[in-house]
Amino acid sequence: MAVRPQPVLRVSAISLALGAVCLLGACALNPAGKRGNAHVPQPAKPVDLARYVGRWYELARYENGFERDCEAVTADYAARDDGLIDVTNSCHKGGVSGPLDVAKGRAKVVAGSDNAKLKVSFFGPFFFGDYWVLDHADDYRWSIVGEPGGRYLWILTREAAPPSAEKAELIERVRALGYDTSMLRMTRHE
Repeated sequence: MAVRPQPVLRVSAISLALGAVCLLGACALNPAGKRGNAHVPQPAKPVDLARYVGRWYELARYENGFERDCEAVTADYAARDDGLIDVTNSCHKGGVSGPLDVAKGRAKVVAGSDNAKLKVSFFGPFFFGDYWVLDHADDYRWSIVGEPGGRYLWILTREAAPPSAEKAELIERVRALGYDTSMLRMTRHE
């Protein structure tokens, strides 16, 4: 599989996550510009960045233009010496065995947010999107990521295929945060 030398914007959440991970950030509108939550809550708890970094798999997302046709979406976060976070979002276009598409960016923590709000950029130092870790498991096995406009949402997990009961629990948590779960698009993984 060939990776483009100059990747285009693909956010997962974060990507996945974290990513995501926007993924990550709110750099483009979702196809309909529809909000899934008119009253996005503040993040529920602080984030330990040392535990948050690593690989996340996108379980589900609100559909958006920059992830159109993406499956097997992952977001990888790595701490940098300068305090920023490297973000690498990957997806397979058209299906889980489709061509790999990779986007690299960086994130910075928003001061006073207990590390739960980040600004993510895939376009250099001038254009940053919001990435809010709205909720996460105490053991960091899952994370729910959004942004203040309510147009973007990602459910990220540490496993590509978490148990069905955990998936149902996460969708219910998203609903409890005020999001329209009918807008969720489940991401396929191998």
